[in-house]
Amino acid sequence: MESMYINHLAVFVCACLSILIGGVWWSPMLFGKAWSRETGLDEEKLKETNLKLVLGLTFIIAYISSYNLAAFLGDPNTDWKWGTAAGLLAAFWAIAMYVIVSLFEQRTVRHMLINSGYMAVYFGVCGFLLGFWR
Repeated sequence: MESMYINHLAVFVCACLSILIGGVWWSPMLFGKAWSRETGLDEEKLKETNLKLVLGLTFIIAYISSYNLAAFLGDPNTDWKWGTAAGLLAAFWAIAMYVIVSLFEQRTVRHMLINSGYMAVYFGVCGFLLGFWR
């Protein structure tokens, strides 16, 4: 069997980036207001969210996803270019499935673009980081 290399610290950082990138992405300075209008979730409704639970589950799922991407990039010859490309390919798969679900949920194109954009940025950045930080 060939050797596989996974930088576990990079995987952990990628999981943290999910929360950091998401926090900026859905903030009022970027897409927070538009997303709120598209989802129908106002400030009052968002305050009802169990933030500890949401952030905890977000981290766990992001960690598993990041570890999965790291396993795909485990070849010792992986570099930042292949990492970025693989991250964007992973984003493509995630976005494709998300759009299918959103079509059945009758989400708006704007809603799909906001959420899909986050997925593309997140997976692209993670792929870059996992490819670069060898």
